[in-house]
Amino acid sequence: MKRDCKSVWSECLDLIKEQVLPRTFKTWFAPIRALSFKDDVLTIQVPSQYVYECLEEHFVDILRKAVRTAIGPNAKLEYSVVVEESHPRDPLSVTMPSNNMKKVEPNTVYVNGKPDRVAPKNPFERNNNRLQIDPQLNPAYTLDSYIEGSCNRLAKSAAVAIAQNPGGTAFNPLLIYGGSGLGKTHLAQAIGMEVKQNYPNKVVLYVTTNVFQTQFTEAVRKNEINDFLHFYQLIDVLILDDIHELAGKTATQNTFFHIFNHLHQSGKQLILTSDRSPAELSGLEERLLSRFRWGLSAEIKAPDFETRMEIARFKAHKDGIDFSDEVLEYICKYVSNNVRELEGAMISLLAQATFNHKDLTVDVVKDILGKMVKNQKVELTVEHIQQVICNHFNMAPEMLQEKTRKREVVQARQLAMYFSKTYTNASLAYIGKQIGKKDHTTVLYACKAVTDLMETDRAFKAQVEELQKKLYCRN
Repeated sequence: MKRDCKSVWSECLDLIKEQVLPRTFKTWFAPIRALSFKDDVLTIQVPSQYVYECLEEHFVDILRKAVRTAIGPNAKLEYSVVVEESHPRDPLSVTMPSNNMKKVEPNTVYVNGKPDRVAPKNPFERNNNRLQIDPQLNPAYTLDSYIEGSCNRLAKSAAVAIAQNPGGTAFNPLLIYGGSGLGKTHLAQAIGMEVKQNYPNKVVLYVTTNVFQTQFTEAVRKNEINDFLHFYQLIDVLILDDIHELAGKTATQNTFFHIFNHLHQSGKQLILTSDRSPAELSGLEERLLSRFRWGLSAEIKAPDFETRMEIARFKAHKDGIDFSDEVLEYICKYVSNNVRELEGAMISLLAQATFNHKDLTVDVVKDILGKMVKNQKVELTVEHIQQVICNHFNMAPEMLQEKTRKREVVQARQLAMYFSKTYTNASLAYIGKQIGKKDHTTVLYACKAVTDLMETDRAFKAQVEELQKKLYCRN
């Protein structure tokens, strides 16, 4: 009986489900589509090069076993990797074979040949008779409570991969960067929490750069720098928060450089956070910056309206707060800078309403938020955004509607579409219709064009940040 690719892949999925966690299955295997099955070769389509690399890095043994069980010992697996979503039904893709390399098995060795070597001093503990390392993690920071959106998808996907195989992915180090209050610390600690769940025996440690600097200074003062180095070299997963605070601290950078090298060469995982990208970090030695580029630098941006709504709903459900969708929509329109402000606003609203014995209607929320923030932000609309963009570029609003390919008009139109999608809850179709009478695919393309240019052009990124401030200015 001739079998088609869908039935073969369905059988493979049933086998894979038995071997991985539900969240893992949903993240990595559910999006895969079977394309063809011929001569014992099963071809599956994956949505990106990134997914292909992750499957080959972490799940190739599971995939190979499932395919051989479903097809037979001569089964082969090939990937069709989507490189451009040119058309939903016929995306541009390339075909790649599955990797057949075998993993190198580790050797067991003892430091200096002494299994009973005396443990180094623990800078986190005053009683040093026994070395007990507290991970310094906040149990509230988990991957399940970290809401994924377009603003953080790359960082979240890398975090999931690292949590499943710390030190064994291409994302080492993982540098998470972005503005204040966007969730860098949450995600970094969530990786640590997940690693402790998956690998209880691994030594995980979260430390801020400020604490690291203080410990280093104290170790130098007490002539205990060797103990300081040896302690940090014991860590399996080191999470260093606010790495930008090392700027100008040459001696601390030199010590961290040696710790970094030891951990990385030993297959240990490093996770760093910063308020800016590696290219924008100043005051750090080039040899350190070059090592940050060895792995993955993932930016976390300000959440768009949809992501803010998901965060607000999760927060309300978790805290047992009864907010109507209408109220949540108003809060998410009003508070758009970062996640920390959004959560703070919701807590304040609940407290104010409870103390004043008021139901949280939109009018009550408007009144409370207006008093909480001295300079109340304007409520953004597609029309207001177009006006701000046109004022910035010194052009009439009518020019955005013209059919022209002039560079300044095209860029202004793309920026208007980008901000409208990010800061309003208007549909893509509505945005396209209002800005140049375009369709929703043009809006998506414009948003991607702006995002890509921000990542490569520092001057353009600064222009976007300037426009973000202007959007909320009152005339």
